[in-house]
Amino acid sequence: MQNEYQKISKEIIQAMGGKDNIISVAHCATRLRLIVKDREVIDDDAIEDIDHVKGAFFTSGQYQVILGTGIVNKVYSEAILQGLSGTNKSEQSNIASQQNDNWFKRMIRIFGDIFVPIIPVLVATGLFMGVRGLIMQEQVLAFFGATPESISPDFLLLTEILTDTAFAFLPVLVCWSAVRAFGGTPILGIVLGLMFVHPSLPTAWDVAQGEADPLYLLGFIKVSGYQGSVLPAFIVGFLLAKVEKWFRKRIPNALDLILTPFLTLLIMVVLSLMVVGPIFHEVEVWILDAVNFLLGLPGAIGGLIYGAINQIIVVTGVHHALNLIEIQMLASTNWNTVNPISSASIIAQAGAALGVAMKTKSAKTKALAYPSVLSATLGITEPAIYGVNLRYIKPFIMGLIGGGVGGFLAALFGLKATGMSITVIPGTLLYLNDQLPLYILVNIISMATAFILTYLFGYSDKSNMKKKQ
Repeated sequence: MQNEYQKISKEIIQAMGGKDNIISVAHCATRLRLIVKDREVIDDDAIEDIDHVKGAFFTSGQYQVILGTGIVNKVYSEAILQGLSGTNKSEQSNIASQQNDNWFKRMIRIFGDIFVPIIPVLVATGLFMGVRGLIMQEQVLAFFGATPESISPDFLLLTEILTDTAFAFLPVLVCWSAVRAFGGTPILGIVLGLMFVHPSLPTAWDVAQGEADPLYLLGFIKVSGYQGSVLPAFIVGFLLAKVEKWFRKRIPNALDLILTPFLTLLIMVVLSLMVVGPIFHEVEVWILDAVNFLLGLPGAIGGLIYGAINQIIVVTGVHHALNLIEIQMLASTNWNTVNPISSASIIAQAGAALGVAMKTKSAKTKALAYPSVLSATLGITEPAIYGVNLRYIKPFIMGLIGGGVGGFLAALFGLKATGMSITVIPGTLLYLNDQLPLYILVNIISMATAFILTYLFGYSDKSNMKKKQ
């Protein structure tokens, strides 16, 4: 007797035009991603009628079926057992990029391939920062009969190791991931990244604070460490992979092991410290200044704008590029002002989906909407957006309005997270200080705004039945 996930998998395969129409299958946190031969033979209505399917769409050469967390991996496993070819996300991206994809979408996918693998480390570091902020508050220490002055210096040093290591060696992580994504040898990326933060170089922080002087090569090229830098490490990782491939094609096999890494690192360390590093570090500063300018517009207008468009950015799929900005913020200031605005925009979509769930009389729509609300409150909006809000359009717009209101308040209150990549309910762990009440208030207002607007003006069964007729 087949289980529930076998049944779902078989129905999806059948609606996709059978196994012969599916080149490969992969999955992310919520979506089954299928590369297909012929888009036209897919029965979209049949797929959306399958149990647990919360929506489906075709983009960037991939047909994506939204199933939600906890379900998608089980359906994927059953699909593999039924004979589909599985790939990892990097291989999936390479296949998709060859199918009518433009350069912009390929670039965004590359950002995802590079930054997604290092996000878990940054999430853990952000949580460490939040916990340290909590336990170092005077009120918490007083509960245990202690004061900030009574904390052991050794204990403080231990907490600094937990919170500072990932960002001090961030160029190593980025360079490793970039070299891996572009097809080079990852260990060379690690070594080059370590050269960026070598202890012989004055650190970027000491130079910025005037506590150390940079080195001057050729009398005018200013060189220091690149602690916390992202963009230079990204660029040199790309270049290293290309240089290494060039040498491997031309150096005889007998000498490849010796000459290729030697020449690759020799060329890249000169390029990195004398050309790429200085140039792209300045570009990095300009990007960060531009985002800070937007968020610092008078009257928190920047927060309103960003909160309103954040989920549009998610729909377009370019949100992975924003990781660069958040990582750079954390590395430069130990704070992330984008996260609270993103949280507001995410929970606003949950509010809109809840409005639909409570307004509709359709059992099918309720079954899609209520679970998507829970998913969005945990930081994953795809089920709410694609399964409910964007399908009916108006709820999505009401969610954008709620996100704008929440973004405005987040910027007005000056909210800032200690980490990244976790939002809404899990994101409370990034505000374990005196910001927590305001963070909760902003999210409640965002969700309530979107819910009320959707319930009153954004959805009715009657109008949506007319659209289907």
